[in-house]
Amino acid sequence: MRRMMFAALMLAAAPAMAEGVPEALRGAWVGGECAAPEAVLFVTARAVVRLPAEGRSRLVRFRALRAEEGWTLGTGGGAEAPRVMLRAAGGMLETVEPEAKTRDDRLPGEAPVRRWRRCDGPPPAIALLHGEGLAFLGTLERLEAACQGGDAAGCLRVLMAEADVSGDGMLSTAELARLLRGAAWAMAAQDGAPPGGLAAAAGLGGVAALAAARLIIESLDYDGDGRLSAAEIGRDRTAYPTGAGSPAGRPAAMEALAEGAGLLRGLLERLASE
Repeated sequence: MRRMMFAALMLAAAPAMAEGVPEALRGAWVGGECAAPEAVLFVTARAVVRLPAEGRSRLVRFRALRAEEGWTLGTGGGAEAPRVMLRAAGGMLETVEPEAKTRDDRLPGEAPVRRWRRCDGPPPAIALLHGEGLAFLGTLERLEAACQGGDAAGCLRVLMAEADVSGDGMLSTAELARLLRGAAWAMAAQDGAPPGGLAAAAGLGGVAALAAARLIIESLDYDGDGRLSAAEIGRDRTAYPTGAGSPAGRPAAMEALAEGAGLLRGLLERLASE
C-alpha cells in the first residue's frame, strides 16, 4: 500500500495541457480581510482550491481549459464536471462557479461573482494548516508534466528537485514524509473536508506519512546511509535492464526460488539472534 502511494505520487495520471491558467491569476488570494480571511483561494496552473474558514473545502483539478469572453474557464473531471471561471479585475481576481445546469453558451449564467484580493502573506494558522498541502498541488502538477511523457529519468530528476528540501541531492525520511503529508491533505481537500477534517488529515496523515517514508527508505536504501539518492530510487527503473544473463545452466522451477528465499531469511534471522 505504501509503495503504491509512492508510485502514485510519481506517476499521478491526468491529461496534460500545453497551457494552464494564466500566470497572473495563479497563487494565493483571500476573501475578506488579509488578517482574518473568510476564505482562501489558491490557483495553480491546472487547479483551484477554495478553503473557507467555515465549511467544506473544494478542490477542482482542471481536465480542460479555454478562454470564454474574457474569462478563463476550467472544467474538472468526474460525472459532475464542475466548472470554475476566473479573470483579473483591477488588481483583484473574480471567480464564478456556474451552476451545473447552465449551458456553456449562457455562461457565466446567474451564479454570483466573487472577488478575491492579494495579501502579503498568510496568517500563521492558515500557513500551519494549509502550507504543505498547497505546496504539494504545484509539486503534483510538475511531477505529472515530467512523468507522463515516458521519460523515467526526467521524472526522477523532477521528483528529486521537488522533494530535496535540503539541497544535498539526497532524500531523507522527513523530505519524503513532507510529500506524503501534502498528498494526504490534497486528498482530504478533494473530498470536501472542512477545516477540522483537513487538520485531522494533516495530523493523522502525518503519522502515516512518516511510517510510509521510513518503509520506502528502508526498502531502497542500498548503501544503508538512511537517505535515498537518485541512483537508489532509479535503480532498475529508469532504463530497461541489459538482459545479458548467462547461457550456462538450465531453467529451474520458480517455486524453488521461494524455498531459497525462505532459507536465506532463516539464516539471516539465526545469525542476528546469535
